[in-house]
Amino acid sequence: MNTPPSPPEAGRTDGSSVQIGAFVPLTRPGWVEAGRHLLAGLELAVREVNDVGGIAGSPLELVVRDTAADPQRAAAAVDDLARLGVAALAGEYHSVVARAAAARADALGLPFLCSSAVYDVLTEQPTDWVARLAPPQSRGWQIYADFLLSAGHSRIAVASQPSVYWASGTRILRDYLAPRGGTVIELDMSALAPADVCDELVDNRATALLLLVGHPEPAVSIVKSVRGDQRLAEIMIGAPAGQPEFAEWATLLGDDSAAIPFLRYLPERLSPLGARVETALRERLAEAPSFVAFEGYDTVAVLADVLRSHGADRARIAQSWPRVAVEGTRGQIRFSRTPGISVWQWAGTPIQVVDRDPTEPDRFRILHAG
Repeated sequence: MNTPPSPPEAGRTDGSSVQIGAFVPLTRPGWVEAGRHLLAGLELAVREVNDVGGIAGSPLELVVRDTAADPQRAAAAVDDLARLGVAALAGEYHSVVARAAAARADALGLPFLCSSAVYDVLTEQPTDWVARLAPPQSRGWQIYADFLLSAGHSRIAVASQPSVYWASGTRILRDYLAPRGGTVIELDMSALAPADVCDELVDNRATALLLLVGHPEPAVSIVKSVRGDQRLAEIMIGAPAGQPEFAEWATLLGDDSAAIPFLRYLPERLSPLGARVETALRERLAEAPSFVAFEGYDTVAVLADVLRSHGADRARIAQSWPRVAVEGTRGQIRFSRTPGISVWQWAGTPIQVVDRDPTEPDRFRILHAG
């Protein structure tokens, strides 16, 4: 492991607190609602760490940077936070942003625990500096493909926009479904209007449409167009990237928000710790917490454990990833090397396919688990 020296006061820019840099999308075009939930989880865990004495008597402090879904902005923030002397980096929701942050953190020798981004290739080369809580996209989307097949869908259209993340998702689905008799039909949303999608679905005899597009637009407009077309009354709409997880989805779409299966990273039943954190997050957010809020909480829980055991030296933090054993809100967190994944990976992340119940859109139904 190439180990740049840590600053004399790494993690303690004023000698009185241990600091963690946090990446969160808080403004558009970032997914602001996801960012708000991620930050709520991070902040709750920091508060609880400080309530029991902080890190060896020093308070833990978040230094938050808004990425606004901008990879260049995130990479610049890594440089800024490294100069400030933070002990480690945490957070981020958008995969393309986390990828930029991870590459820069690896180059600078700054440990980064990625909370929520799933893109398999967070760094081009294997690194000891980066670990991740969210499951790799390949694992989650293969479980989603299993769900599609079990539900009887073999002709699957994907409405997609240009992005390495969406292209990766399409490739995972095609590679998994093709040997099992499935067909993936790509609809390029840079060339189609939402209303045009309906004709394409009819012409291609698709039985399922997956939304591999931005939120709220064009995702919301596509759903409205398809739901309003009598020819497509039987088609299933899906959103593996999780757009329906957040309350804004139900607000924008009303009854049309239901019965759109998506991936969620929660267990069937929360542990006592998870249930306690859920209550605290609900109070902080004034709504039901998403899985992203739990990811934020678990990120700080892991980093606090590492900081207590190994101090704020950056190299020692990075060297500790394979020895982590922390009880998180969603299970025991341990990191390992996963084939094809360049970072330290939590292999036990729970994965569900869920949707909003048509009879009660605020309630989620578990349809499939992996």
